[in-house]
Amino acid sequence: MNCSISGEVPEEPVVSTKSGLLFEKRLIERHISDYGKCPVTGEPLTMDDIIPVKTGKPRPVQAASIPGMLGMFQIEWDGLMLSSFAMEQQLHTARQELSHALYQHDAACRVIARLKKERDEARELLAQAERQVPMAATTSAANGAGLSYGKRAAEEEEMDPGSKKIHPGISGDVIKELQDCNAALSQQRKRRQIPATLAPVDALKRYTQLNSYPLHKTNKPGILSLDIHYPKDVIATGGVDSTAVVFDLPSGQIVSTLSGHSKRVTSVRFAAEGELLVTGSADKTVRVWQNSENGNYDCRHTLKDHNAEVQAVTVHATNKYFVSASLDGTWCFYDLASGLCRAQVADASESEGYTSAAFHPDGLILGAGTTGAQVKIWDVKSQANVARFEGHVSAVTAISFSENGYFLATAAHDSVKLWDLRKLRNFRTFSLYDEDTATQTVEFNHSGNYLALGGSDIRVYQVASVKSDWNSIKILPDLSGTGKATCLKFGPDAKYIAVGSMDRNLRIFGLPEEDQSES
Repeated sequence: MNCSISGEVPEEPVVSTKSGLLFEKRLIERHISDYGKCPVTGEPLTMDDIIPVKTGKPRPVQAASIPGMLGMFQIEWDGLMLSSFAMEQQLHTARQELSHALYQHDAACRVIARLKKERDEARELLAQAERQVPMAATTSAANGAGLSYGKRAAEEEEMDPGSKKIHPGISGDVIKELQDCNAALSQQRKRRQIPATLAPVDALKRYTQLNSYPLHKTNKPGILSLDIHYPKDVIATGGVDSTAVVFDLPSGQIVSTLSGHSKRVTSVRFAAEGELLVTGSADKTVRVWQNSENGNYDCRHTLKDHNAEVQAVTVHATNKYFVSASLDGTWCFYDLASGLCRAQVADASESEGYTSAAFHPDGLILGAGTTGAQVKIWDVKSQANVARFEGHVSAVTAISFSENGYFLATAAHDSVKLWDLRKLRNFRTFSLYDEDTATQTVEFNHSGNYLALGGSDIRVYQVASVKSDWNSIKILPDLSGTGKATCLKFGPDAKYIAVGSMDRNLRIFGLPEEDQSES
């Protein structure tokens, strides 16, 4: 039964009462509306003369042959596979959401457990204090008489084993100060432009060693940390020989040698426009040094809140506070002027020690690398662990935040990883050396345009976006002969790179004078 117009099996058949012919309904309706007669017999025809015919659904033409049926089966198979793929994607998304929810639940449980523990400890300490009020008053009066030049005399005395120090906490005024600083820096960052005086990529490609300065002792060689006070080009280094050295680069002279630590100096940072220098040491102490009129740095505070090696110190953007991180698994928040430890924070869920630490450029976030190959992100206001990055297989040796606030670079024995702080994920990994050579240091320059890594050599990369390639600009050899560059820092506008290694020399890499005159 085929349509008298198309010759095909009609999908909606109708029959003419006058001629008895079979038509496709849509075709005969259009013909009658145009011509008003039967397309075959030519007799006058209206829609009243058309009667629908009820039939089963006709089999499509494709099903009338084996190739057609195979084609239909292929289409059905393709549809089934697409549907299966869509379901797998939905399942994967659901699993990720479930994993994230479980992680948040676990983090919340850990925070609650830590808070309960701190509450119980605070109650216990309060009870002890109430029982010892007369003794505390007497001790306070005695200590008050012994304070001079801002030093904390109480910390000069050895505490009894197992005793705990009471910290006042980060007050609301301090938090407001940190938030105001954060708001101001965020506004400045939105208007930030690349400095016109920044060393271009072509200049960095021609960098070579300009000078080498022997700063530390020969019997215990090794520079473990360095920092630069940019306005005056003054460099501070911390050495294995238990000293810190303040070095004036323009004159090539040592300004001051800071002696006081009993073990290696693991971290140094300038503060308060170069008037103060903070040092951390393997002797479990942190020292704050003040520049005097004769150019020497005198010890102003000796802080003994940690019970294991201090691995890192980092100064807040306000230049009023700093943080120390230790292998005892805690970090301390200090008042720079008074040396008061306002808070000592530990992760109640883990006992990993800290190997590195740095403030985020906006100052409300603290990043810390651990011996357990993790990078923990802390909210300074609440002292809560808000995120952690996993992916390294060994202790995190160094971390550095980019000035734009979006990127975090972390170095460990296995590799250097770059993290997107907006999406909390790793977006690039540099595996530079063999398994026997560790990456010791990583550092963004002050403007955030370049990244330098240090291990058996020094490699400089141009900073790009998450999706773009970070191109290698220059590979500088470690000329110390030790094969271990331990610390590095870009100079102002990346005009030079200061490098410390496991010998006693500070090396300066930059553009030779003849190239500077040409440029």
